[in-house]
Amino acid sequence: MNRRKFLGSTVMAGAALPFTGCSRLMDWKGGSMSIDNIRLLDEAELIVDAGATLGEGPIWDEANRVLYWLDIESSELHEFDPATGEDRFWNLGQQIGTVVPCQSGGVMLALHEGFAHFDTDVEKLTLISNPEAHMPTTRFNDGKCDPAGRFWAGTLSMENEGNIASLYMMAGDRSVRRMLGDITCSNGINWSPDNKTMYFIDTPTHKVDAFDYDIETGNISNRRPVIEVPGDIGYPDGMTIDTEGMLWIAPWGAGKVIRCNPKTGEYLAAVPCRALQTTACAFGGPDLRDLYITTAAVEAGMPRGENAGGLFRARPGSQGHPMPPFAG
Repeated sequence: MNRRKFLGSTVMAGAALPFTGCSRLMDWKGGSMSIDNIRLLDEAELIVDAGATLGEGPIWDEANRVLYWLDIESSELHEFDPATGEDRFWNLGQQIGTVVPCQSGGVMLALHEGFAHFDTDVEKLTLISNPEAHMPTTRFNDGKCDPAGRFWAGTLSMENEGNIASLYMMAGDRSVRRMLGDITCSNGINWSPDNKTMYFIDTPTHKVDAFDYDIETGNISNRRPVIEVPGDIGYPDGMTIDTEGMLWIAPWGAGKVIRCNPKTGEYLAAVPCRALQTTACAFGGPDLRDLYITTAAVEAGMPRGENAGGLFRARPGSQGHPMPPFAG
C-alpha cells in the first residue's frame, strides 16, 4: 500500500504504462463546449494532484465514508478519505476497469482478467470469473452495482475492434450473465431513482441509451437513445445520477461535467474542470452533495489542462443517493 496526502507531493506506485483505452477508438476532435446557453457552475477544485495516466471509476463507499477511484493504466486502486485528506493506493498488477464496495467487506473489481475481490485490510486479491478469457484483446472497463446489489461491468477492445465487447452482470452468488453484446467501448452505467430504468453509454455512439429494467431479475429491454453528446463537445465516458433523476456525464475532451435531463435530452448545467480529459464522476461526502471528478493525463502531444490526471471535487447544488454495494 502507498499513501498520498491531500494536495501533497505525488508518489507513484511504479511507472505509468502507455495510454490505451476508449479514446484510441476515435480521432481527436477537440472538446470545446458548443452549447451556447448552458449554465456554468462553480469550477471544481483540485483535491489530489495525482497525475493519473487514466483516472477513472470514482464511487463513494457510504459505510466507510471514503471514495474509491482508479488509475487504470497504472493498475492502481485508490482510497481517498476526505476526513483526513489522505489518498492511499495499491498496485494490483493489472489494469482495473471499475470498483464497487462489497457488502461482506473489501471491494469487488472488474480487472483485465475478469471479476475479482480485493480485501483492503489484508491486501489479498482473489480472482472470481473471467467471461472473456477466450478474448485476450479485450479488458473490462466501467461498471456499477444495480439497485439489487448485482455488479454490472462491460468490456472494450484494446486493439480498436468495433462491436466485439459485452456488458455482464454478476449476481450475489457470483454467477455471471452476459446482458448485452455488440458493444465497442462499454462505459457509464446508472439506474433511475425509481429503479425502473437503466442508463448506459457505449462511448463511440455519442449517446446515452435507456433500457427498461426489472429489479427482480436484472433483465433489460426496450433500448432507446435519450441524450446525444456531439463530437464537438467530447465523447461520453463515465456518469452518475442525482436524486432528481438527472444524469451527470463526464465527456472525454470536454474539461467539464454536464448535467442532463434524460427525459428531454436537455443540457442543464456544467461544472468546469482544470483538466481537459474528464473521465467519470460520483456524488459522495457526508451529505452526498460533493461531486468527485476523475481525469486523465494521457500521453504527450494531446491537450491536457493544467491539472491533468488529478482528482477534483465540486459542490454543484444537487445531491446523489447512496450507491448500492455488491450483495455478495
